[in-house]
Amino acid sequence: MNFIDHATIFVKAGDGGKGCTAFLREKFRPKGGPSGGDGGKGGQIIIQSNSNLSTLKDVSYNRKYIAKNGGDGKGKNMHGKNGANVYIKVPLGTVIKDVNTTIYIDDLKEDNKQIMIAKGGNGGFGNARFKTHNNPAPRRANEGQKGEEKSLELELKVLADIGLVGFPNAGKSTLISKISNAKPKIADYPFTTLIPNLGIVKYHDYQSFVVADIPGLIKGASKGKGLGINFLKHIERTKVLVYMIDVNSSDIIKEFKTLQNELKKYNKELLLRPSFLLITKMDTFMEKKEEISLPKSVKSLKISSLSNVNISEAIDMMYRSLKP
Repeated sequence: MNFIDHATIFVKAGDGGKGCTAFLREKFRPKGGPSGGDGGKGGQIIIQSNSNLSTLKDVSYNRKYIAKNGGDGKGKNMHGKNGANVYIKVPLGTVIKDVNTTIYIDDLKEDNKQIMIAKGGNGGFGNARFKTHNNPAPRRANEGQKGEEKSLELELKVLADIGLVGFPNAGKSTLISKISNAKPKIADYPFTTLIPNLGIVKYHDYQSFVVADIPGLIKGASKGKGLGINFLKHIERTKVLVYMIDVNSSDIIKEFKTLQNELKKYNKELLLRPSFLLITKMDTFMEKKEEISLPKSVKSLKISSLSNVNISEAIDMMYRSLKP
């Protein structure tokens, strides 16, 4: 499945139906009063969040959403039907902006939240509405109002409790497949992960949290290098950052500082969030005698997803980091 996290769409709510000019013409009432019904209201455009979706793929394929117009009023005081609403379903974490005004409209963080994004036009009044003592037979009716239309920018930023951050091939995909229900593509070469993967981690009997495997960063990612800022933005929503570095790195501390620097350049507030470091692939390090020395200020844990070394401890650290 293609991961699409950005789409620009045009929406047009329905116009209101026309009011009707009519008079009662019944047996024994050849000169009956005004009986023109009102026009129906135009359909609305509604954006609705859906937790079963994970991409804006469907929305990007259908870039125009136009609701039905309200029906015209008829004689015998019959009102026109309201136009059907159009519902646009998007994933949780979708940000909505008006393209022309650049105004932020909403941020859909809750499941099944509905936003009326374009209002349908009200139907016009039929001539029955204009009857007065001085004008008992009005020949006047209203046109329906125009429905709203807008160009919208939709941007998806994944929602997760924990964000796994590291260079390509640091073991993020292997870890998330080990601790959660996520099934990412895993291979022994860089940039295997090209889309954010979300996994739900069960913690003891009744607790759980969501982990996001963010595609690998490289030096200069904040300036667009590698997969660049297209995926850095997905880190913004995470509550805790878990840095992951391969134990076979030539300089773990330097790599750790490079990762932090890229996040700082993108959004310095990211460094204020709870975080810790996982040294990965310890199964490849077992026979080596040298020790890994890290500053005491860096909270870290050595793990091996393949050999199940300290995986339970890593889950504990993640859960505890989420608690205030």
